[in-house]
Amino acid sequence: MSARAFVALGSNLKDPATQIVRAFDQLALLPATRLLRRSSLYRSAPVGYIDQPDFINAAAELETDLMPLALLHHLLQIEARAGRTRPFPNAPRVLDLDLLLYDALVMHTPELILPHPRLHERVFVLLPLAEIAPDLDVPGHGSLARLLAACPSQGVERLGSKLA
Repeated sequence: MSARAFVALGSNLKDPATQIVRAFDQLALLPATRLLRRSSLYRSAPVGYIDQPDFINAAAELETDLMPLALLHHLLQIEARAGRTRPFPNAPRVLDLDLLLYDALVMHTPELILPHPRLHERVFVLLPLAEIAPDLDVPGHGSLARLLAACPSQGVERLGSKLA
């Protein structure tokens, strides 16, 4: 039985917009998975470690037969192929793929927390999600519209039109 999963995409190194477009292409090639929707690209200031370039962010909706941990492992492989390293928390990155939601599943393991633990406080995640799934509810937090209304703008800017 297929699940509906949402992934946040981010990059601020090596032509970030191109990295995000390539990542969308890689998501479309995942086994037992279909890329249903992709958001526009959004520019956002870095969070946490601020001495780095702005990020390009987006969101994707997937339909998948992969289990959550298997999907996470595929996302980590895509990051690794793009050249992702993790020298310190919130470091600049070529590609960041976060599994945000997997149906309405709530899970907390050492490897994966669903929904993503900071999803509800990050406008650079909420805006792209709201573009592709405006009626989405985040388990334990409520509707995207309510979450967006509760967040400060954080200076997130939509870039151009949708990619597909």
